[in-house]
Amino acid sequence: MPRRLFKRYMPNPDRIKGNKSLRFLGTLMHDPNLWHLNRHSVSRAMAIGLFWAMIPMPMQMLAAALTAIPARANMPISIGLVWLTNPLTMPPVFYCSYKFGAWLTDTPTLHIPEHVTLAWVGQVLQTHWQPLFLGSFTLGAILALIGYFATNAYWHWWVRHSWRKRQERRRAKQSD
Repeated sequence: MPRRLFKRYMPNPDRIKGNKSLRFLGTLMHDPNLWHLNRHSVSRAMAIGLFWAMIPMPMQMLAAALTAIPARANMPISIGLVWLTNPLTMPPVFYCSYKFGAWLTDTPTLHIPEHVTLAWVGQVLQTHWQPLFLGSFTLGAILALIGYFATNAYWHWWVRHSWRKRQERRRAKQSD
């Protein structure tokens, strides 16, 4: 089931390999381990994707792809999970990261004014970037650990569950 579930939503590897923005990776993307769906590669991909999704930076997909290569994680899943923080979810996610980082550093948080301007955002980023990045990094690491171990445990559970069901069907067939 886990393999079929992930395979159903995965894009075609040839399409990703031919992507203009990823061509500079050359033959690194042709490693078959980056496209396999097994417990280890998917668990690593979950960790990588969840971590980079929490980091407030441009080109998160590239960072996830570059991390997936040496980790031998499933590249499509690593890249796809980065989209958890999309233009709709970024503001609340990064605000929570900022609040968490401010709590960790014991610094007072800023309150959002009624009319948010680009100048205000720029000023806040210049003066309060440390809590944002600390909170983002910490939440990313926590989510990566949870994602890795939860995926690994679910995959392991599913294999054992499927094995037991097969054994029960065999026993039922033999007793007929």
